Amino acid sequence: MVPLKFLSRWIPRLSNVATTPTSANRFAYTAPPLLTASGTPRWRPSALAQRVPPGFPAFSSPSRRLSSYAPPANNVEDERKRSGNDSFCFKDASGTTLEVMDSKPDTSGEVVVAAATPDYLMEIFPNSSHRDGSIYSGTDDWKIDYRIADRNETWLEAMMFSDPTDCRMHNGICESHASRHMLQFLSLRLANIPAEIGSVELYGYIAARDNMNPLLNYIVHFSRDDPIILKQGSLINMAGPKRGIELVGTILIEYDMRIKAGEHEKEDLQVIDGVSYLDNIDTWDRTPFIFRIYGDCGAIDVGVSRLNFAYEATIEVVISQVQSSFSMRLSCFTSGLHEEIRLFDGAIGESRGLKRYVVAVASDDQMELKFTVAADSCVPAEHFCCFEAKQHGRATQEISTGFALITVKVTWSTLNKPRRITTTLD
Repeated sequence: MVPLKFLSRWIPRLSNVATTPTSANRFAYTAPPLLTASGTPRWRPSALAQRVPPGFPAFSSPSRRLSSYAPPANNVEDERKRSGNDSFCFKDASGTTLEVMDSKPDTSGEVVVAAATPDYLMEIFPNSSHRDGSIYSGTDDWKIDYRIADRNETWLEAMMFSDPTDCRMHNGICESHASRHMLQFLSLRLANIPAEIGSVELYGYIAARDNMNPLLNYIVHFSRDDPIILKQGSLINMAGPKRGIELVGTILIEYDMRIKAGEHEKEDLQVIDGVSYLDNIDTWDRTPFIFRIYGDCGAIDVGVSRLNFAYEATIEVVISQVQSSFSMRLSCFTSGLHEEIRLFDGAIGESRGLKRYVVAVASDDQMELKFTVAADSCVPAEHFCCFEAKQHGRATQEISTGFALITVKVTWSTLNKPRRITTTLD
């Protein structure tokens, strides 16, 4: 596992970025990633990725390779004996919190930690904490460019160009509305919490800020009054994004997730808190990876993938003609990736519509939806439907099960119109 350090050329303004497939390749680092023996992609800096973008801080975050720090054995052993558990929160001298399962490092010096090892550890900007308010102070360029002080949700909606009236057609293809490089969140998982806690009430948010509109585009957002109950290793159901996430240049990932631990917010435990960033130059098309964000008393694993030249698919599902109660899991697989995007997992007792889901799909590929339905006494049955990627328009399919009729409508859109390039990037 290596630290994820996207040290790329800073492209802060969308107006300076090419928007056609040919010119966009100038800014996309497409060389294949280094692979480990198991085939896991490893980070390799491109020729352009040799310095921190202007205005971005030098990292001094608590995220690091776990092999770079092994706490003193006597301290770990004492803490483990006091706690009576094989897993606990441990802070090193710099304030980094690690979840240690075994006080003894293995022969390579690695600290054994709970949960599966992610591909990368995510760096966290200094002075980006919500808890101490440092994210709202200072005049750092990234705070200004991404309007960090503005706490409003992005005002851009999904399906903005599903029914455009200004298409310029050539050989039956619209040339007025281009596909875009997009970021797809695949999964969120509560990777580490103090073992003695067991189930926790988790609340807070993870959001993306892209160049198309830097306001908050929530991936998850739970209030303290309505937290979700999870155990270590559980998936976190993703409520967002509200609309597709553009990955051209650099985008910010902002997060503040906490465990409700008392009557007052000040008593709560901080899981993750801060801001990190991703860049299109140092990610690869349709190459999923998982990065881990460590906090004071926990960690969250985030699975993502870049999709080149993608369209936005908005999925709407209606359950009707319900015969009896049943459980249903809705999974999405996009652009040939094998990673499951969990859209819904719950009980259906009456006719209803599910919330709207937004997924990125590569323009030359398709999206597959899998419905797994079952009653308590039945073996689960799987039903599938596939949709080919389109620039605009809609497609509808119906699935008849022994429990209900499922109607699926997918609305296609590009993210935005191409914009004239006013300056040249060397």
